Formats: sequence, structure tokens, C-alpha cells
Amino acid sequence: MTAFSRRHFVSTAAAGTSALWLAGSRTAWAAAGPVPTEHPDIDVHERTVRDAAMTWRTLPTGWQEAPFLANGRLGAQLYAGTTANTLKLMISHSQVQDQRGQWRGGIGFSRLPIGYFTLTLAGEITAVDWTLDLYDAELRGTVTTTRGSLAFSALVHNDTGALLVSTRPTPGEETAAWSFQWLRAATTRTSGRPEDYTPNPDPRTGDGFVEQPLLAGGGWTTAWRERREGTGRLLAAHLVYRFPGRVSEATADALRAVDRTLATEPDRLVERHRRWWHAYYRRSFLSVPDKRLQSFYLIQLYKLAASTRADGPTISEWGPWFPEVGNNWTAVWWNLNVQIGMAPIHGSNHPELDSVTGAFRRFEHNLPASVPADHRDGESYALGHPSDWQLRAGDTYDVGAPGSSHVSDNFGNLTWALHNVWQSYRHSMDLSVLRDVVYPILAKAINFYAHFLHEGPDGRLHLPETRSPEYANASDCTYDLSLIRWGVRTLIASAQLLRNGDPRLKRWQDIERRLAPYAEDPAAGVMIGKDVPLAGSHRHHSHLLWLYPLRERSWDRAGDREVMRRSMDHWVSMQELWHGYSYATASSMYSSMDEPEKALDFLALFTDLNVVADCAMTVNTMYREGRNLALESPLSAAQSMLDMVVQSHEGVVKVFPSVSERWADASIASLRTQGAFLVDADRSGGATRWVRVRSEAGAPLTLDHSVTGRIEVRDAHGRPLRWRETGPGRITLALPRGATAVITPRGAPRPRTVPRDVPSNGTWTRWGLPE
Repeated sequence: MTAFSRRHFVSTAAAGTSALWLAGSRTAWAAAGPVPTEHPDIDVHERTVRDAAMTWRTLPTGWQEAPFLANGRLGAQLYAGTTANTLKLMISHSQVQDQRGQWRGGIGFSRLPIGYFTLTLAGEITAVDWTLDLYDAELRGTVTTTRGSLAFSALVHNDTGALLVSTRPTPGEETAAWSFQWLRAATTRTSGRPEDYTPNPDPRTGDGFVEQPLLAGGGWTTAWRERREGTGRLLAAHLVYRFPGRVSEATADALRAVDRTLATEPDRLVERHRRWWHAYYRRSFLSVPDKRLQSFYLIQLYKLAASTRADGPTISEWGPWFPEVGNNWTAVWWNLNVQIGMAPIHGSNHPELDSVTGAFRRFEHNLPASVPADHRDGESYALGHPSDWQLRAGDTYDVGAPGSSHVSDNFGNLTWALHNVWQSYRHSMDLSVLRDVVYPILAKAINFYAHFLHEGPDGRLHLPETRSPEYANASDCTYDLSLIRWGVRTLIASAQLLRNGDPRLKRWQDIERRLAPYAEDPAAGVMIGKDVPLAGSHRHHSHLLWLYPLRERSWDRAGDREVMRRSMDHWVSMQELWHGYSYATASSMYSSMDEPEKALDFLALFTDLNVVADCAMTVNTMYREGRNLALESPLSAAQSMLDMVVQSHEGVVKVFPSVSERWADASIASLRTQGAFLVDADRSGGATRWVRVRSEAGAPLTLDHSVTGRIEVRDAHGRPLRWRETGPGRITLALPRGATAVITPRGAPRPRTVPRDVPSNGTWTRWGLPE
């Protein structure tokens, strides 16, 4: 097909085929069905993402079942309204929060409810047929009632932040219309709410807007308009938040934004929106035979881009959505949640989502406030939680001090979060990330710990009592020691790389050399801390951080294996109190320990909608703990899948290191590793057919290629490259910046190194409510 006919096909298919939709109409862009992915002119990236679409044939009743839309800031979910003839479109925004810092972050900087649009229909709803098309980031479908039906499309525009909903009713539903209901601007958090807490005042309402002031100043405005053409309607809504500033300015800006949106042809807006999302999915590729898991992975990529962007807020527990029922976690949690939820952005090659690095770049100045006043020496940082997206935990809250009367589980938050930023450096080799973010902040995070290290009779440096998150207090707590050890080793290596003559280097080297070892049990492995064993089920892997993700010990070193196995076996033997992320983390740990079957088993246990400890994956791949929404568990399971197909650690890139025998085929493209390598590979019939590695930074490459037998190594043009074997299945070669190496079995025909959607190993059920 010509380029013109290709574009015409895709735009026609995405718009649907219903004659009710009029080309060029101001209400026209809309839907009536998915793009036919069997068309030969649709490439593999588009086909696999569209095939992962979520579907609803049953009306969802709340956030645990509903489709979700967002652009990293404004979020929306559609589900049943309060009556049989209504739908509720709940909206929320990741920047809309309170600003009363006199209280701890979860209250004083709490995310605040906004409101919802109600679509009122003439008849009672009898059926729905909805599709959340991940590739276009649009929700499309029909609603059938006792009086007729209504077709619709909805999106949160990637660039402008507009909520757009286009509707077209059949006869009998011509009166279907939208209205807006504001929600009280008060924290929904009950834990720790002070007695003198006062909700923010009621809003001022006007023609097409709700202006919500804050007691602390500023506020936000939700504005909307409908454009009608015949019986069709196009709803456009914007939300503008101002703090500091005047809420009247937010109102003026929101109303202007709505007018601009409605003055623009809908097709032009939609084309811009789709262009971003289509490019997003082309940055990497992963296909496995389990199509339900493949779909799950792609939904998590969609969820990540919907939740956060590098220039915006990092993920809170809700992301940009508001859970109408179950909403106690009103801010940003740093003792595990952000760290594991944001982990997949690196391997999936999505640095444009790196809001963790962005947060530390922009808001480092807020970190001293979490340090106790007695230790604010200008050279110490800490990070309390919950905080807001600007790293503020509340004016009157600090993390406390090891060995004091105020011991919290917050001491390691900052160092662990900086491990995520360090991963950004290692996956990009962008020296500015190391020099300007990791190094200066990590130095002050470790300096905070260094205040409390003391020399014992054994000559070792010991840490007084701290708290292993969610378990127990202990001296020489493994959680904190592991972060200190990683931190000083990273600082030492960074100082040598940066050649900055840092006078603190000798102190870091002394800490690295003399830091106390982890307390161990001969049978149970590494303990919580000195004299504190892991005596019961523990959902948090805090005492195993050294194993994963810090990977202080390596399965490649035979001397490390025994303690890794003992420690892992003991933790896994007590799963009664595990939550979703416990299973995802166990999967990743087993992948790092050459246990692919166990890795897949634990991933399947979590994603098969099993209920554990009153927690479960939901049908829309959200996750509930009790009644609360928490994003990090399913996102961390996406990292579990990445750990199966590519790993990079200590300068070694591993291809298909932990792929189950149940996955005879797999295909990957542009997965990013440490050293700034992009890896493509294909596995067929249980054997690796080819591997391609592209270097963005010119770092030395040591590669576990997983190709059986003798190999050939060639460049992108088929010319032989020099390499040397450094172990079974492992080679080392120089790969300059921009160069490519292709590894194949010796004598095999030159492969067509393109990704493919591998065959399914069985039937599968779509996510959503497909029946």
C-alpha cells in the first residue's frame, strides 16, 4: 500500500465504520469498534498493543473494575452511576493537593478529591460494549439502554490535558447529557487526622466551571463546555491548579483552555494525541507465549505513561486516579512503593517517564526538612513519607534518629530512591545524572547515617537501633546496613569516575571496609538485624534488599549462592502475610538466582487474581490492599517480566537469563540495560536464534548471549567483529558508541533481526470484564 492509503486505512479504522459519524464534524471523532489488527499493513508493534486491549461486556461498578485514562496528570475512570440510567466519569489530578504543611504529608499535603461528570440517559442501561485501546489511549464503545443506545469515545489528551468525550445517540437517547458534581476538598485519609482538621471551603460554581479555593491559598478550577451538532455532543474539560497564586487565575486559564480546545478540529487534536502514544509503544517490544501476561505487561506500560512523566509528579499510591471507595493512601510513599513501581521504566526504555530523577533534580532543597533539627548540619539529607510529589513530608515531621526515642522506618527511603536514580544513570550513561543528582544527594544521605555509626569492640562500625520497614526494630539492621554499603560503594566508584578529589572519599572507604556484616542464622540465612530473626511472615523484603534489587551478592559467584538460597528459602517459607508485590519481588529474586520456573510460578500466582491477605490484583490490573488502591504491585510485576528476558549487573548483560521452559518462544526489541545498550533477541523452540546489541555510550560489553554452541559475531553490515570468550556462553567485545553486534549460531543464515509476536501457548481471557 502507498503511504497515503496506509494513513487513510488507519484513520478510517480508528474512527469506526458507523454512518452516524460525520467526517469533519465538530463532534465527529469517535469510535464504534477496535482497529482490525489482522490487516497486513499494521506492523508488529501496533498489532501486539492493539491485541492487548481491555474490554468490557459487563458494566463496571467502581475503580476496581473500570477503564482508566490519563496523561500523567489528569486521570479519569468510567463506571456505573448512582442510578440505573447514569454513568459516572470520575476525574482526578496528580497535582491537586492540600498545602497545609503544619501537618504530616498524608494530611497536610493530601491529594484531594475533585468531582465527577454524570452522563444521564433516557433509559436504564442494559448492556455495554467498551474497548480500552491501549495503542491510541482511547476508550471507545456503546451503551445500550431500554430506550436506545449511545456510541462514545473518550480520552485525556496527551499534550493539552483536555478530557474529551464524544457521544452520538440513536433515536430514543437524544437527550443524553453531561453534568458535573464537585466533591468536598478534604483529605480522605483517616490515619493520623488531627482533631483540628478543617475541610477546605465549598467551591464557587458558575456556568461551566467549579472554582475550588484552598485555605492555604490558591486552588483549582474545573471547567467544561459541550459542543453540539445535531444530536452529537463533544464534551471538553480542563483542570487548572494554582499554588501559589490566586484561584481566580485558575478559573480564567481553565475557561480559556476549554475555548481553545473546542476551537480546534477534534481530528487534529486526536491525531496529535495518538502520535505521542504510537511513538511511545515503539520504543521497545516484548512478546511471550502467555498472551494474558503479555497483555498484562503492555497494560502496565500504558499505566506507567498514564501515571507519570519526567517533568511531572512521580507516582503516588493512586497515580492520577481517585478511588471513590478505599482511599487512605493520599500521598507518595517512599519506603518501597515508588521504588518498585518506577523500576520498569529503565528496562522498557522509557526514560521520558523518569519522574524520580526529575523530582530530585527539582526539589532537592526540600530534603533537609526531613532531617531532625539536631542533625541539620547542611551536609545531611533524609526523605520522610508520606510526602507530596515535591518531597515535602510536613513542616513538623522528621525521620527521627537511629538509637533515639524517635526511631522510624524512614531512614533508608532516600538512599533506596537514589538507587532508582543511579539505575537511570547506568541505563543511559548520562554523566550529568551521576554528577548532578546521584552523587551530591547520595553523599548527604550517607552522611546522615554516618553520624550514628560507632566503632565496636570488634573494630567494626555498627549502627544503633533502627527499624526494618514493617517488621521490627534492631541494631545493625540489615535493611539500613545494605543501603549504607551500596551507598558508600557507589560514592567511591563515582568519585573515582568524576575525578573530583572529594575529601570525603577516605571516610567512605573506611565505612566500606569496616561496616558491620549482616547478622546470619545458620539455617535461615540473613536476619532482620542483630539478635532479631525473621520469625514470621513478612510481606516486605526489607531484610533482603542486598539480594534484590541492590544485588550485592551475585549468583554468578559460587561463594554467594549458599547464603542467597538459605535467606530466600526462609522468607518464601512463610507467605501468610504476603501482598502482591511480595510475589512480584520473589519472581525477580528467583530470576536473579537461575530459577526460571519458580520465577514464572510466583508471577502467575499474583496475576491470576488470587486473593492473598485481603489483597488482590483487580480485573483492570489495578491492585487493592483491603479497600485501598495501590499502583506499585502490578507495576513491579512488569519488572518481573523484564527480569526474565534481560538482566544487567556488574557489567554483564544477560539475554533470556530466566525464561521458563514453558515459554519456548520469546521476542524482544530495544530493551535497555546498564551500560546504555539496547538489546533485541529472538527465542524459538527453546533456543536463542539471534541476539543484537546496540551501544549508545561505547561502554565495554560483556554478554551472556544464551546462543547454544559455536557462534558468529558480526556488525550491522555482516562484517566479522573481534571478540573473546570469557566463560561458558559469555563473550567480551569492544562496541563503540553507535555500533551494533549481532550474535548467531555459527553457520546459520543471516537472520532477519526484527521483532515478532510469538505464537500463543493457549487460550486466554482479556483483562477488563469481557463476559
